[in-house]
Amino acid sequence: MSAAASLFETYNRAPIAAARGEGVWLYDSDGEQYLDFGSGIAVNVLGHAHPHLVGAVQQQAGQLWHTSNLYHVPGQERAAERLTQATFADKVFFCNSGAEALECAIKTARRYHFDRGQADRFKILTFEGAFHGRTLATIAAGGQPKYLEGFGPKVEGFDQLAFGDHDALQAAAADPSVAAILVEPVQGEGGLRALPAPCLTGLRALCDEHGILLIYDEVQCGMGRTGKLFAHEHAQDAAPDLMAVAKALGGGFPVGACLATQEAASAMTPGVHGTTYGGNPLAMAACNAVMDVVLKEGFLQHVNDMALRLKQGLASLVDRFPSVFEEIRGKGLLTGIKCRLPNTDVLAALYGEKMLTVPAGDNVLRILPPLNVTDEEIKVALDRLERAALKLSNKDL
Repeated sequence: MSAAASLFETYNRAPIAAARGEGVWLYDSDGEQYLDFGSGIAVNVLGHAHPHLVGAVQQQAGQLWHTSNLYHVPGQERAAERLTQATFADKVFFCNSGAEALECAIKTARRYHFDRGQADRFKILTFEGAFHGRTLATIAAGGQPKYLEGFGPKVEGFDQLAFGDHDALQAAAADPSVAAILVEPVQGEGGLRALPAPCLTGLRALCDEHGILLIYDEVQCGMGRTGKLFAHEHAQDAAPDLMAVAKALGGGFPVGACLATQEAASAMTPGVHGTTYGGNPLAMAACNAVMDVVLKEGFLQHVNDMALRLKQGLASLVDRFPSVFEEIRGKGLLTGIKCRLPNTDVLAALYGEKMLTVPAGDNVLRILPPLNVTDEEIKVALDRLERAALKLSNKDL
């Protein structure tokens, strides 16, 4: 029996065994070099083996890995202060993943209303096409049948609405049992559908009208990926009450966080929630190192410059290969290209060109370079995309 046979068979893995990485390049165990424009599904915000991130984690590993949240963790307090200074939030709860960050946000929203004598306010409104994680609660929040099937009764308290159906949203928000609205400002797994800025502003107003908390899932679209520190910042007057963050927050080290206003977090008192590993010294060294770079002046402008360069190139490919590509999706470097051919065919063709990308719903291929990608590296990516499209279009003929 092979070593791989000892694993749960929950992934259809590509025939690539990664051995090491450097910047935007990933090397497999046979020495093959791949251009990594998947970034671990928008995780490797600074690419592979970024010197500052490596140095911070190595230094911390030689001092203290873990203590638990029974004690103060200075790095955690520093990271929380930096996040609150840079965002709408007053409070931060650190955990290990996006799903845990969403679980915390959901619990915080329900506890908020419970603390105000409204225990019957527990429903969370979510939207078709969403992906919020793989726990029992977060698959219920996402509402996608393929993730719910076979795991028993769906966890109660999550009502899905059609994406873009404003009338249905208005009616659902008037339900007195609704505690919160949960939405991704840019859907990731759902096909890189960006919620228009006026809709985000409208959601904020709707929540205020009905005393509902607004929760953003910025697990994939946050931490600079869209050219703002967080995607909702593209809209005016659209700040949430709660926000889940992860993926890029640790630059490859498992770090998640739930950000909240003082009021939204007011009922989260000692004993009502916790985590063993979340926010430990090693994780916080990675988190603070990422913020050292991402919060530096000029970093987000670089993201916007590279996003413009990438989208111009992708638009040219759509024009020149209409039998392969249909349209550009996303925002910033959370970029996607909707395919006319099955996106799995395009993904496989790019493997042949030694380029890594990530499939998404609605037949979209996600193109997610590290945020410190260079103009030359984008040119290499566009060349490889063009070669793959040329082969696919000739095959289609």
